Amino acid sequence: MSDLTRMTATELAGLVASGETSAVEVTQAHLGRIAAVDDRVHAFLHVDTEGALAAARAVDERRAAGEELGPLAGVPIAVKDVLTTKGVPTTVGSKILEGWRPPYDSTIVQRLRDAGTVMLGKTNMDEFAMGSSTEYSAYGPTHNPWDLDRIPGGSGGGSAAALAAYEAPLAIGSDTGGSIRQPGAVTGTVGAKPTYGGTSRYGLVAFSSSLDTPGPCARTVLDAALLHQVIGGHDPRDSTSIPAPVPDVVAAAKLGATGDLTGVKLGIVTELTGEGAEPGVMAAFRESVDTLAKLGAEIVEVSCPHFRYALPAYYLIAPSECSSNLARFDGVRFGLRVGDDGNRSLEEVMSLTREAGFGAEVKRRIMIGTYALSSGYYDAYYGQAQKVRTLITRDFTAAFERVDALISPTTPFVAFPIGARTSDPYQMYLADLFTIPTNLYGGPGISVPCGLSDGLPVGLQVMAPTMADDRMYRVAAALESVVGTFTPPAL
Repeated sequence: MSDLTRMTATELAGLVASGETSAVEVTQAHLGRIAAVDDRVHAFLHVDTEGALAAARAVDERRAAGEELGPLAGVPIAVKDVLTTKGVPTTVGSKILEGWRPPYDSTIVQRLRDAGTVMLGKTNMDEFAMGSSTEYSAYGPTHNPWDLDRIPGGSGGGSAAALAAYEAPLAIGSDTGGSIRQPGAVTGTVGAKPTYGGTSRYGLVAFSSSLDTPGPCARTVLDAALLHQVIGGHDPRDSTSIPAPVPDVVAAAKLGATGDLTGVKLGIVTELTGEGAEPGVMAAFRESVDTLAKLGAEIVEVSCPHFRYALPAYYLIAPSECSSNLARFDGVRFGLRVGDDGNRSLEEVMSLTREAGFGAEVKRRIMIGTYALSSGYYDAYYGQAQKVRTLITRDFTAAFERVDALISPTTPFVAFPIGARTSDPYQMYLADLFTIPTNLYGGPGISVPCGLSDGLPVGLQVMAPTMADDRMYRVAAALESVVGTFTPPAL
């Protein structure tokens, strides 16, 4: 493995800026790593070799011309295949969009290009971001670099696995119910969900519009903060985008790295540390809590009683919104079209296309959502779930009157074997038990490695108030300063 693939994004950017190495050399090293290991990991759905090398050459030309480069210029990045990329396949892990090459870039991809990052390609994911293991991809599962027989989390397991396998130093994910944080936890990487509206959804293929949040994935907290700073901020093309600057997450990460949490008050969420978590996960979490206390943080217990209803509320709200959003995949406007032989009606073509194009989990959620929105059931299901969402938001608001941030394990268990839960949707849904409340609230959350259980990574989750993303970076960086980063067994 090249030394360049072992470096952090911060280190690589520094080498490129100083001229000690070139962006092309950095890119070639990572493309070589992908060629060497991705047949076993399957983190990528598409590798854009020519595009990556062209972008890298452009960075080198700018540096040679004396231009000042941005903090991540020349750094390779992997992008979850949920974001549109002009001229590059965007499938969302689904057969219904197989081979589709969008005519435009999402805002986040455009910001990455403007910042001089080098897009290596698109990463695997659960179809339409519906899943917790990246087993529901129409193109096959991704494997966890810690144990290739285990899942890398989901829905953004491809992005997390690419980081853990040293195929990329940075990645982009999206988090609807934990799809950045949960893969980060089970692969020993860092995954951050920004405040909803703090990153643009323009060009993000929608699953659940009131929950979907693009965000950064990295191997260190500082790298995640630098990426967050690049992609965040107001976007007039996104009606849900917050018209306010991104908090100074980079300064917060650097402050946290000093290992001083004096004056910071953290709340352990009682409802997220009780039943359901494996003993090894809780042991790693408790040890990390002791570490945070030694760094100066005041630790208290905080009850958020309505968090226990987050899972059922989420699995009514998200499928309802997916039922509406996925209606656009009708076999007429773009993507797959089946049965259009001139003898069938539009309704028949639409039915055949959706039957062939959508996988079982997507169909399951569309049916649940359509039922929940149907006449006579709307108030009982979708309406009631939104009321629960309000109660969960009130729990967060009350908690943040007492503490600066909340902490919990990121996920109740370590990476499970591939195939172990696909026959039991409820057991699969439990993977997001601890991450879903933050999505329903809309605030930021981050997962940072905090230990091992049976040789597999465990993540600690830090949750902060809306638009206080900097707080979670400070706490996460402080823990990282003691625990360090995690390296999986060599592939």
